[in-house]
Amino acid sequence: MNLRIAITAIMLFAVQQTYSQDKKYSLLECRKLAIEQNKRMKAAQFDIDAAKAQSQSVIAGAKPAIDGSAMGVHLGKPIGGALNGAIPDFFGSTTLTGSIPIYTGGKLQNGKAAAAKGVEISETQKILIASEVELNVDKAYWQVAQVKEKIKVANQYRNMLLALEKDLKNAFNAGLIYKNDLLRVQVNLNEANLNIQKAEDGLLLAKLSLAQIIGFAGQSDFSIADSLTGNFEELKNPAVLSSVAGRPELLIMKKSIEAEEFQKKILQGDRRPTFGLSVSGITSVGKGVNIKDGSNFMGSYYALANISIPIFDWGRKSNKVKEQAFKIASQQQQLEEAREMVNLEIQSAYLQLNQASKKIKLSDLSLKQASENLRITQDRFKAGTVIGKDVSEAQAIWQQAYNETIDARIEYRINEAILKKAIGESAQ
Repeated sequence: MNLRIAITAIMLFAVQQTYSQDKKYSLLECRKLAIEQNKRMKAAQFDIDAAKAQSQSVIAGAKPAIDGSAMGVHLGKPIGGALNGAIPDFFGSTTLTGSIPIYTGGKLQNGKAAAAKGVEISETQKILIASEVELNVDKAYWQVAQVKEKIKVANQYRNMLLALEKDLKNAFNAGLIYKNDLLRVQVNLNEANLNIQKAEDGLLLAKLSLAQIIGFAGQSDFSIADSLTGNFEELKNPAVLSSVAGRPELLIMKKSIEAEEFQKKILQGDRRPTFGLSVSGITSVGKGVNIKDGSNFMGSYYALANISIPIFDWGRKSNKVKEQAFKIASQQQQLEEAREMVNLEIQSAYLQLNQASKKIKLSDLSLKQASENLRITQDRFKAGTVIGKDVSEAQAIWQQAYNETIDARIEYRINEAILKKAIGESAQ
């Protein structure tokens, strides 16, 4: 028995280890996981389900309804048995009523249309949340990539300092330099080690942030597949500057106005006549309950036709219609302003993306120059024409230039995602 438990534990551990090693996510996989598991997305789906349930409830309100009731009555003296037993001491009664609205001034039809529009709004709201979640995924994902790349550069920089420290130790031991040259590099090396530790902590936090968005809160035992390579060219397509039709925010506002139009028609329906029919069947059981022949059972029915015509209400209903019309006009103005703001947002995202592309080219040139400067300085150090301080400064310049190329590429990828969201284009 113990052997079986041990074998099972070993197998579970092996499976867990294999699973951990295989957890390497691409950007597209992270987006997919976020759409499937993010809590905001799940909440949005519940909102859609609620809107659909409300729509079905409104639809059911336009159909015939049947209601039943039952009651038992015991009458004490002197009411019970009064009028020579015409009023029974006790009796039971059941009622079954069927009713159907015939004409409601269009309120039922417009109510169904408004409820259906509410479902569309909830579905579009989910699309909006999905675009926001995808953007957050992109930002968190590229932050992980950014820190990961900077750790690589920091380690390269530290290795350079270690090599320089070794050379300076040999020079100091040979009496060729003063000790302060060696100490200066050792201080830089200590700072480099500290910066690596900070960067590794930053990588952990970046992974935790990404994990929370994709539905794996608290986990960090994974890696990302994408690197800072690919196309970083300027976008030369001015047509995107007018791509506002796909923005979920604008679609939500447009559908909301359409729903308010239906609400206006419902209010207008309050000013029209309504007509309905109902039929009720009644049965009563009790001693002498039948008022016709004094028997213990009575059955009957009645039918009602009801028409209601609004005549005069001091303008209460008409003013409600006017109020709704003004609300719709206000929302239309807000929609127009939102379109203008979206256009500005797209223009800004377009310019920032192209600025990031230019920044990449400049930072690449700076890195090339810094690398050449470092090479020349190292050659001159070996020739004895410069000191260790010059090499250390060249190494620091190289590290800064390299980090700027990383930052520029991350900025491009994030601005690329921002532009896609700005024009309403799904990142998937």
